[in-house]
Amino acid sequence: MEQKIENKWARMPSNNEVQATANEVKNRGINVVVVENKDEALEKIKGLIPRGGEVMTGSSTTLQEIGFSNYLNEGQHGWKNLGDEIQKEGDEAKRADLRRRASSAEYFLASVNAISKNGELVASDASGSRVTAFPFAAKNLILIAGAQKITDSLEEAMQRVREYVYPLENERAMKAYGMSSTIGKWIIIEREIFQNRTTLILVKEKLGF
Repeated sequence: MEQKIENKWARMPSNNEVQATANEVKNRGINVVVVENKDEALEKIKGLIPRGGEVMTGSSTTLQEIGFSNYLNEGQHGWKNLGDEIQKEGDEAKRADLRRRASSAEYFLASVNAISKNGELVASDASGSRVTAFPFAAKNLILIAGAQKITDSLEEAMQRVREYVYPLENERAMKAYGMSSTIGKWIIIEREIFQNRTTLILVKEKLGF
């Protein structure tokens, strides 16, 4: 990837830009927590999900980088890990059905691909399996994102996905699954009308892509 594209879409904003963006997201009905680093992000997540809570995650490099994926898989949290149940199912059709049902988990965690300074959250994936939970299905939605995903506008947020995120995701998919990816389904969270349903944890570090 050309260095100028990397520099444009992975630039860390100033603290003032981060806080101003957080305020705009809050104005759209989304709870926002700004943290300094990935360790604080992980601790915040632990505090948001009660013991016995039902948890599902969307595919996320960010969740891996903050240590949440390992923490979830280690099983010392007292939550119900729906992803683990899906992986244990040997029948492919039943596994697909469990994955669909898991979109309505009590707590669904994922990341977004871009955040506009006006407060819109943007995410995309090939099949829609990750973003299905975002608009309604999940009872509680917890999104974690590095501050480098902040863009000047909604248009630039979508441009970031096309120019920067998609090529990296395609490369990851080829390595992980032996198949290419595509931009199949878009989700733009313009406003959250259900109070306290959606929380954005905005991290002042480069996380994910």
